[in-house]
Amino acid sequence: MYKIFGAKGNIQNVEDFLKNIRKYAKRNKVLIQVFNGELVYGKKHLISAYEHAKRAIKQKTNTTNSLEMEIMLYAAGERQLKTAIPKMGVNKGKNDLAFIFINNSEETQEKKLCQIVDRFIKQFHLVRDDKVLEGDIDTLKKFGLTNKEIQTVTEDKHQDLILEKIAMVDIIK
Repeated sequence: MYKIFGAKGNIQNVEDFLKNIRKYAKRNKVLIQVFNGELVYGKKHLISAYEHAKRAIKQKTNTTNSLEMEIMLYAAGERQLKTAIPKMGVNKGKNDLAFIFINNSEETQEKKLCQIVDRFIKQFHLVRDDKVLEGDIDTLKKFGLTNKEIQTVTEDKHQDLILEKIAMVDIIK
């Protein structure tokens, strides 16, 4: 079970922010991955990255040693963390953030996962904003797609361009 949501926040120290996320995740028996929301094009983007990462780990074709980092690779459409993290990772200052929280325990039910998310938002002084996840042409360009690539599809298919990049990670591995 997973929960995907968007938020806005001001990150003073990226390392501390990520360290505190890891502590929170461990304490609450969940996995958490955070992304630069400016590069996320809809919930399907992160769902696809999650599904591909799970499959890679199950089939032992994963590149990293954690589900969170494997999701980062797929979400970025990259083969290596050294390019995926600068692309999809969070930055110092004001950020649009996208999160995926993954149930890491059989005992965690959906209601409890929602409570964990709500407490997280308060503890980390974030403002919940799922509009962060919507994506537009600027999102596609920031993601690295060219005008020529974007123009090959109609607007209702823009998200498919991102999903295609995610699927390509399996090929370029």
